[in-house]
Amino acid sequence: MTDIIEARPQQRVAIPRDCSFHPTDWDVLSKSWFPVARADEVEDRPTKARLLDVDLVVYRTGDVARVARDLCFHRGAALSMGWVEGDLIVCPYHGFRYRPDGRCAGVPAHPDMAIPPKLRIVTFPTVERFGLIWTTLNGGAARLPDFEAWDDPDFQPIMAPTIDINGSAGRQVEGFLDVAHFAWAHVETFGDRSNPIVPSYKVERTQQGIRAEYLSSVSNYPRELQHRAPADFRWLRVFEVFPPFAARLIVHFPDGGRLWILNAASPISARKTRLFCPLARNFDKYGSIEAVHEFNFRIFNEDRVIVESQRPEDLPLDIQMEAHIAADRTSIAYRKLLKEIGLGTQYIS
Repeated sequence: MTDIIEARPQQRVAIPRDCSFHPTDWDVLSKSWFPVARADEVEDRPTKARLLDVDLVVYRTGDVARVARDLCFHRGAALSMGWVEGDLIVCPYHGFRYRPDGRCAGVPAHPDMAIPPKLRIVTFPTVERFGLIWTTLNGGAARLPDFEAWDDPDFQPIMAPTIDINGSAGRQVEGFLDVAHFAWAHVETFGDRSNPIVPSYKVERTQQGIRAEYLSSVSNYPRELQHRAPADFRWLRVFEVFPPFAARLIVHFPDGGRLWILNAASPISARKTRLFCPLARNFDKYGSIEAVHEFNFRIFNEDRVIVESQRPEDLPLDIQMEAHIAADRTSIAYRKLLKEIGLGTQYIS
């Protein structure tokens, strides 16, 4: 079941002046939830982030993750250059202190002044799940992807390296769902150019998005471990999409092994995407974490090179704009899904 958390933004955020998205698309996306930081990278100092062309600061007060506009209301300084004292974030320019709800708690230059209500920073709803910190600019209840294996004691949670992509989030997610590119884009990691055939598969709609089950002989082991795969084993890959830019893949390994992969693409701008990728596995749990990091870093960089080369950079939601083959069923369903949630026919993702 999709994780739903009731949370409301403090106030509506306007489209930024330098917005790289079409206004209607930005409005739709601003109501969605996205990860903006790895939880293990937000500790005792504020961290800078960017979402939908809006600069953010991510920080902690105690054990609670916070997200706010990276902007002090007094003179526009970046709060990400400041620090945290107790439950307050401190502006580095004049020492203004702000509470978790955004209200100013103190002005050092005038400690006895009555603080006006408008002297506050913009804060956002924040949820910490799957090793990531999620937020929304203008959304309501959080509808996060289903990734229950992350908290399952039978699984080992692993945070794969974060990847920055000079390309659109829509193109990246579609590439993650693509089952025909294994033999070509991933030949150095796990693909096999002598095994490029894509068997027929079905795509179905779910309450949240789409689901596809794909059965083939393409092994998911790294090239150096291909000998571990039984010769007659058929690999089941189950994809599920949580629009707009999250997708989960469950790979069924031999002997009941399961690998869960969450592809969470965060749109920094229309032409830049930060990919967060939590993993969870119920096998090889005492194996090398560094080897998992290295393998996944190589795979996602192989995808990155392709995404950065694609033209148009936009993900075309008009199905007639690009050619399609039978293996593209999931891609076609994904484009239709994005259109249904209100994104434009020439979507700038």
